[in-house]
Amino acid sequence: MFSNYLIGLREGLEASLVVCILIAYLVKTGRRDALRPIWTGIGIAVAIAMGFGCVLEFGSQELTFEAQEALGGSLSVIAVGLVTWMVFWMRRTARHLKSELHGKLDAALAMGTGALVATAFLAVGREGLETALFVWASVHAASDGTPRPLIGVALGIASAVLLGWLFYRGALKINLAKFFTWTGAMLVVVAAGVLAYGFHDLQEADWLPGLTNLAFDVSGTIPPDSWYGTLLKGVFNFQPDPTVLQVTVWLLYLVPTLTVFFAPVGFASGKGKVTVADEQGSRPSKASQA
Repeated sequence: MFSNYLIGLREGLEASLVVCILIAYLVKTGRRDALRPIWTGIGIAVAIAMGFGCVLEFGSQELTFEAQEALGGSLSVIAVGLVTWMVFWMRRTARHLKSELHGKLDAALAMGTGALVATAFLAVGREGLETALFVWASVHAASDGTPRPLIGVALGIASAVLLGWLFYRGALKINLAKFFTWTGAMLVVVAAGVLAYGFHDLQEADWLPGLTNLAFDVSGTIPPDSWYGTLLKGVFNFQPDPTVLQVTVWLLYLVPTLTVFFAPVGFASGKGKVTVADEQGSRPSKASQA
């Protein structure tokens, strides 16, 4: 459940910060009249993301076993690709996020209500669709017949919404650069497990060979139904009897990705701070990214 909580927290906080920046800017500039179109766009984005998740979950149940495994494996690979891109994108461009959103919002204000709805929808919708796809892939990989994965995601999103509200009110300050760096690294570990499980699905769908060629089998030492086996499964998508292809894919993704992720991003310490400010009367609130 922890890995799914991390997904909900990390992805939800990104969306919360985007919403916080948009709303704070409108309040600060005295354009409260534009808040309703912004909330409309956000609501549409959330509804479409939830609908997309429902289509993935319930639509796949009508397929044959081989088709379900092929779909699950293919979407897992796509989800890992999107999440990896998102993690690197946030690390490199988060310091410009505020100014970028402000520029788009200024242009939308000049164009009218429809442009405001579209700006909010696009800003939040991308995060929502990526989150829905990755959550579905992760839950599919970690599911053991219980609702725990979905509970973890829901708790993570709820925590993200609470943190976003606290940032907006100025009641909480956190080093967002370090937060996104370490949660991003943990998300890469989760993604490696999802990717390996996705390749296992493709093997079960007979799209890839080697299903019976096991790298090792520690089921006797780490039973899947034991508390520690369940913990490893929930956190790392650990499988006690992976195929050689799964282990190879896991290593080929995880080691280079983490190596590049922790490489210097090319800006000096003290630069690139991001501020989310809200002026309510004379009291400002901000969340800084160092």
